[in-house]
Amino acid sequence: MDVRDYIRILRKSWILIVAVTLVGIAGAAVTSILMTPKYIASTQLFVSVQSSESVTPGELVQGSSAAQQKVRSYVDVVRSSRVLDPVIAELDLPDTAEELAERVTASSPLNTVLIDVAVEDTSPQLAADTVNAIGASFSDLVVTQLEAPTGGGPSLVKIETIESAIPPVAPASPNIPLNLALGLLIGLIIGCGVALLRYTLDNRIHGSHDVEHVTKSPILGGISFDPGAKKRPLIVHGDPRNPRAESFRSLRTNLQFVNLDSGSRCFVVTSSLPGEGKTTTACNLAIALAETGAKVAIVDGDLRLPRVADTMALEGAAGLTDVLIGRADIEDVLQPWGRGELYVLPAGRVPPNPSELLGSKAMSAVLETLNATFDYVIIDAPPLLPVTDAAILSKLTGGAIVITAVGRTRKNELEAAMRSLEHIGSRVLGVVMTMLPTKGPDAYGYGNYGAYYGMEQDAPEVALAETSQAQVRRG
Repeated sequence: MDVRDYIRILRKSWILIVAVTLVGIAGAAVTSILMTPKYIASTQLFVSVQSSESVTPGELVQGSSAAQQKVRSYVDVVRSSRVLDPVIAELDLPDTAEELAERVTASSPLNTVLIDVAVEDTSPQLAADTVNAIGASFSDLVVTQLEAPTGGGPSLVKIETIESAIPPVAPASPNIPLNLALGLLIGLIIGCGVALLRYTLDNRIHGSHDVEHVTKSPILGGISFDPGAKKRPLIVHGDPRNPRAESFRSLRTNLQFVNLDSGSRCFVVTSSLPGEGKTTTACNLAIALAETGAKVAIVDGDLRLPRVADTMALEGAAGLTDVLIGRADIEDVLQPWGRGELYVLPAGRVPPNPSELLGSKAMSAVLETLNATFDYVIIDAPPLLPVTDAAILSKLTGGAIVITAVGRTRKNELEAAMRSLEHIGSRVLGVVMTMLPTKGPDAYGYGNYGAYYGMEQDAPEVALAETSQAQVRRG
């Protein structure tokens, strides 16, 4: 994937990312509220060493160097039980020396004779009292015991408190701004991770980018999703200025640029699995072609579950099956539709052997007759994966148009459908995406501008140009 793919994934999943980020911020806020505030009080001790009562400049330097060396060891002494036990007894603390040592920190800045001591506690006053008591206990231990001269007399080490600790005003933790920032960052990272993981695990077709990864066949068009498509499937006829109707006209225009090397204008419309919109696409495409003045025939080649007659609101008792078994002639079962040159050949009765009939010489003869009579022949064929009917028909025609439903068809299903056509040497003219979202990163380009083109007055001019092309083809 390139940067554009990542941007598209994040755009598509922005609601999920925002929701997870808000959860992270809310979690940080709740945690901060539930945390017990803790205060830190600190003090600083100064350590000095002198060799005698009268100090020369050289002895002063030696004393300072000795003090720096001793300070490194004194830092560890601060948290010892010999320092903390007197503090616990003095303040009547409920802690042991080990427990109190966990709340005490001691450090010394580099190349100094200073010792910084800090204590953390839930009470600001107790934190200040404890750190002051630790400083006094540490000074007493070092001066009177650890550094006391063996022969008696005053200690050469002096420890003084530079500034006594005062109760802190604000708690050191929780740091609410920092916690909220961390919650936002963690939520954002998790949200983006979930979005990428969901995309990786999702094997469905979501747009043209997924189709391009599966097949090299061109994308002939995209039809947007319409929840009311079942109630008004023939959108090109029922609502010609609808953006979806414009999408079918765009498909009609693109179809004129494929299969230029072959004289056949007979196309099979199929899909990977049922329910992807192939019948609706075939019927609307046929109507759109007839709008240009071309003579068009739409054939219901699905002899297992025929739907063209119902979609076109025609009687389908007699049709292709009757022609194939010699019961009727093509002219007897072709039904005109609308005011243009559009004719419908229903499937007729459902036979027990659809594959054999569609692959018979009689079917080849029917297609030859239709090719000689009509400018375009559109065959609505069964899905490719459940049965072989569509693959058989595609060998007898100029090629197959594969319908794939966005958000429903899986990549491996589309790949298997394409492979089934390629294995028998059928030509795939292109892919038509259906059920496309009208907005968002997966929306197909033309659907976004369909409303604009539907409101323009250029459509009659385009239809007139295409009518002229159809008349030229018919001679």
